[in-house]
Amino acid sequence: MAGEKWGMVIDVDKCIGCQACVVACQSENNIPINTEDLYNQRRAVQWIRIERYWEGEFPNVKARFIPVLCMHCSDAPCEPVCPVFATYHNSEGLNVQVYNRCIGTRFCANNCPYHVRFFNFWEPDWPESLTNQLNPDVTVRSRGIMEKCTFCIQRIRRTSRDAKNSGEPIVDDSRQLNPACVNACPTDTLVFGDLNDSNSKVSNLKEKEMGHHGRGYRMFEELGTEPNVIYLKKVDRNAKEAAHG
Repeated sequence: MAGEKWGMVIDVDKCIGCQACVVACQSENNIPINTEDLYNQRRAVQWIRIERYWEGEFPNVKARFIPVLCMHCSDAPCEPVCPVFATYHNSEGLNVQVYNRCIGTRFCANNCPYHVRFFNFWEPDWPESLTNQLNPDVTVRSRGIMEKCTFCIQRIRRTSRDAKNSGEPIVDDSRQLNPACVNACPTDTLVFGDLNDSNSKVSNLKEKEMGHHGRGYRMFEELGTEPNVIYLKKVDRNAKEAAHG
């Protein structure tokens, strides 16, 4: 019997660019506050980011938003280049980062086509008023190592442990299991779950949308990385109306 294979479906048509997912991720995973200086120096750490694109010409301009995070690729190019095996693929389909093994070569970041791996150039720091809000379930990463989205593995581990102790199956699409970004999204743009469970919401979306007439696609699919994050295309309703006169 196959075990879990965690994955995500992102419906770009629903994303409004509010960045609630970004804030939730920063808080859940003990990511230091990104200042303007860090962005200007390209030193900001964002496990999930919202990319914004503009289409059309003024005054008929449209904004497009695309959440981007670690794709947890089945054939991840970041893994084979690590000389100390600090990043690897586990049995649940996750691209795992072992912080205390990382020596900060940054080879993994250079080999990631999605730009979702980050190097800690400084020791993490928070305002004194926020030090008591750090999540005790998540390691605070020190200077000189890499970090990235983990699909909130601490939530997966806690949910799996509770299910095992109670003898009950893991509840699909539960707030306890879902990554922080999924729970925070006000428009249900992000769907998380077990791709190997044919009854899960994420599996059904994949089955429906990755067909010939579906909206599904994988980012940079031509690279052969086999991402476990699937995107659903934006639906341009105005274009449809114009086409039908």
